[in-house]
Amino acid sequence: MEIRPARPEDYDAVAAFTRDTWADRDGSDYIPDIYHDWIAPDDPTQATLLVDMGDETPSDDIAAIAQMVMLSEYEAWAQGMRVAPAYREQGIATTLTHALFDWAREQGARRARNMIHSWNMPSLANARHVGFEPGVEFRWAMPEPDADAGRDSESDYRVGDDADAAWALWTGSEMRTELSGLALDPDESWALSELTRQRLHDAAADDRLFVVADERVAGFTHRVRTYTREPEDGGEVTWAEYAVAAWTDADACRALMDAIRRDAAAVGADRTRVLVPEALGWLSDVALARSDLAEEPTFVMEADLT
Repeated sequence: MEIRPARPEDYDAVAAFTRDTWADRDGSDYIPDIYHDWIAPDDPTQATLLVDMGDETPSDDIAAIAQMVMLSEYEAWAQGMRVAPAYREQGIATTLTHALFDWAREQGARRARNMIHSWNMPSLANARHVGFEPGVEFRWAMPEPDADAGRDSESDYRVGDDADAAWALWTGSEMRTELSGLALDPDESWALSELTRQRLHDAAADDRLFVVADERVAGFTHRVRTYTREPEDGGEVTWAEYAVAAWTDADACRALMDAIRRDAAAVGADRTRVLVPEALGWLSDVALARSDLAEEPTFVMEADLT
């Protein structure tokens, strides 16, 4: 067994055992689509390793693949752990994960995290087995884009872009505590990292920060990205993603969701996704604001690399 960096010539072997990972949930795995981006040369912020069981290179006997990405000087993100069916239950995932932990430590990481859907019990079990512990839970709020959302409301809330005011709300918020300070990462999709004051200032400079306030600041969010996907049933769907939403009460939540609806419509989005902590009070605020919610929560696991 050899653990080594993935190479372009390994694509066919990797695609062969990853393409149908989610076949039982009517979905295809993303790894064949992004494989070549994952192994971009000369990118010191990421490592994509695989387990090669063969005697020749390139080999058809690829047993597993996974990636680790540095999100900051001290935060690493693990993703894409896949083990070929013929090689499961042999400790390969543990060996590969620990190799990625070693790489992350060499880069200065003190924490490594990953994201697992709550329905994916095998991945949750594997994450605990290889060294991850339970971290935080969140759910996606999905307000529908609407250019006129809240226009006729008698609410006293106004929308601004004061990054320092948003940061002050965030640092004292129970929602921040519940999420351990995490929000969607601005560069790596489907990854969470610690929200910083600078990110809020960057969002404000790009007209992506939305702070609702009356006499005081009552909520904020910021858009991290828009992107387009082609569903299997055809057409294109444009998504707008917002790093995290925090608010003080149900009225502020309603004003914030309306601000997201208007912004999403302005950037041409068909759908939205907004990260909120998994707790009944906050989820019921979102429901009261007439926003859809994902059917299930998502879990973030964490490993201490010190």
